[in-house]
Amino acid sequence: MPAPVITPQAYANKTPRQRRIHNLHRLATHSSLPIQATPMSEAVARTVRARVEDGAFSHKAGTRAGVMVNGNGAQGKTETVCAALAGFEEEWLALNNYLNPDAMPGTRDLVAPVAYVRCPVKATPISTCQRILDFYGEDHKAMRLEDLIRTVKTAIIEHATKALVIDDITRLKLHREADQDVLDLIREMMSMPVTLILVGVGIPTSGLLREGRRDPKTGNWLFPPVKDRGRSPNEHAASQHERRFELIDLDPFRYDTTQQIAAWTAHLRGLEQHLCLLHNAEGMLTDGDMPEYLFSRTKGVVGVLEKLIQRGCRYAIEDGSERLTKGLLSQFTVTPDDMPDLDAESGEQPVIPAAPVSKKPRAKGRVTVFDDNGPSAESAG
Repeated sequence: MPAPVITPQAYANKTPRQRRIHNLHRLATHSSLPIQATPMSEAVARTVRARVEDGAFSHKAGTRAGVMVNGNGAQGKTETVCAALAGFEEEWLALNNYLNPDAMPGTRDLVAPVAYVRCPVKATPISTCQRILDFYGEDHKAMRLEDLIRTVKTAIIEHATKALVIDDITRLKLHREADQDVLDLIREMMSMPVTLILVGVGIPTSGLLREGRRDPKTGNWLFPPVKDRGRSPNEHAASQHERRFELIDLDPFRYDTTQQIAAWTAHLRGLEQHLCLLHNAEGMLTDGDMPEYLFSRTKGVVGVLEKLIQRGCRYAIEDGSERLTKGLLSQFTVTPDDMPDLDAESGEQPVIPAAPVSKKPRAKGRVTVFDDNGPSAESAG
């Protein structure tokens, strides 16, 4: 539960211990700001839901079309995908009375419509299968790769899983043989009755797909035709992924057009409603040139914005100002240490602008040309 918003007088009437507890409650609230939908995340969520629902209702034995969600670090890819699939899971369970419609009589009816795993750093087929089985709570000790793959297939079917999310997929570096084997494992999973959702940073240039470019008119990714010869032993493998996956981007906010500025300001206004500072937060992030300042500090990346606001609220509580201002926010910079779950080698950490340096006006020296220093020593003698 978020901390209640109280007046400065009500805060002053509390005992020191009550004020400390209230401050901790406020810090916890600011550390868990709710996920806000953006125009970009809503477009991604619609595509993900459509693909998963189409695959869930299909009874054909063919390959399910998947989705690749691409974007830079801290732009909310994981939150967007998980929020969309959480809505699907709730509706799917309600549609089937919270039961597995394909469960065998006499067995435990464990239903997991959506499974989520993160791709291991320096992944291998064995570690990838183990991650998936850990999600289901399956015992995989002393299993060979063939047994792991068979157990993964069995777990997906028996738990009635309709969507499998593999996050941080661009941790796969395809110059390593083990990573190529993981990619082959993912292709094999596409033959199962589950829709794959792959999430990563820089997917078009990662080697998972042939290098492509974005169409400036439609915004879609375009890929050149497969060459007959090349360095890759199987250049058609990338084209298989292009045919089976729809690549969509989750972009940051922009600040160029009137509509983009209005969308950014609306997002800031939504954040204001969840701040628990003693002074009225209305207009704290949206009045004057504050939206432009916040955009310059974050480049429209929602993850960096959240960390900036979170730390700013802590500063405002500690110094007693109870208000976010440009002067307060300029005292610090969000660093990659604030996002330790993002792997720097995989390009997951975003570029964070530094705080503006406040230059103090240089004091002008006093003109001493006309100063009278008194009589010289020679004249005094």
